[in-house]
Amino acid sequence: MTLQEKQEQIVEEFTVFDDWMDKYQYLVELGGQLHPLNESEKSDQNIIEGCQSKVWLSADYRDGHIYFYGDSDAVIVKGIVYLLIRVLSGSTPDEILNSNLDFIDKIGLKDHLSPTRSNGLTAMVKQMRMYALAYKTKHNL
Repeated sequence: MTLQEKQEQIVEEFTVFDDWMDKYQYLVELGGQLHPLNESEKSDQNIIEGCQSKVWLSADYRDGHIYFYGDSDAVIVKGIVYLLIRVLSGSTPDEILNSNLDFIDKIGLKDHLSPTRSNGLTAMVKQMRMYALAYKTKHNL
């Protein structure tokens, strides 16, 4: 499934809900699907700066693709982490670097986050792109 197809699937899932309380509840449910990080992965090295809550993000590079892992101490943010991982994990560095994450706007997420949470979302996306750039550079892609 392409990045765009993954995003369209998420947009479709969110159209089921009429109000934002239901969408927030769905985000909480999605966050529950994240595989828990090991305590060793919840290190300062993996923490995302600029987030109101604690967010940890790590990545592995295998067979030309990047696989992301993450967690948060806030339930709604955990759902946001899940969505970003769902869309970007398993992609090539170039796919991540060239992606237009339009699902964020299409589901109205940015409009319904506090400014600090919105900044955190931007910081998460930036960190995922930094991983992609680092792996691309390291592997001369």
